Amino acid sequence: MQSETPWYRDGLKFTCSGCGDCCSGSPGYVWVTDEEISVMAKSLNHTADDFEDIYVRKIGARKSLKELPNYDCVFLDEKTRKCELYDARPTQCKTWPFWESNLRTPEDWERTCVECPGSGSGKLYSLDSIQKQRQAKKV
Repeated sequence: MQSETPWYRDGLKFTCSGCGDCCSGSPGYVWVTDEEISVMAKSLNHTADDFEDIYVRKIGARKSLKELPNYDCVFLDEKTRKCELYDARPTQCKTWPFWESNLRTPEDWERTCVECPGSGSGKLYSLDSIQKQRQAKKV
């Protein structure tokens, strides 16, 4: 049985505007794996255990980066609105905006485009590229 072709079969556009909005706003979770914690820790010259003690919170059996009291990600620079760990950021961050929750329907994508100024404009991503990112982390 052939799977149904997604509504975004012709691709979607996205270019990061560098606004930092995806790293701030409402409370949420940036899910991280032990491997991602090791990479982030190394980039800050921490041990994985120290990094986890300082920057990670346990949510049930899962782990998420901590948030500041205003709900910004702990690694979002307040002045520049840039990620302090951009090159070592977790998969969840790397795959924005091609998350399952943003791609379910055209209406979900339109909502994403309203919230994120880079969504819906700029570089055209192919169906294959989007599907790979979508499958990399279910969000």
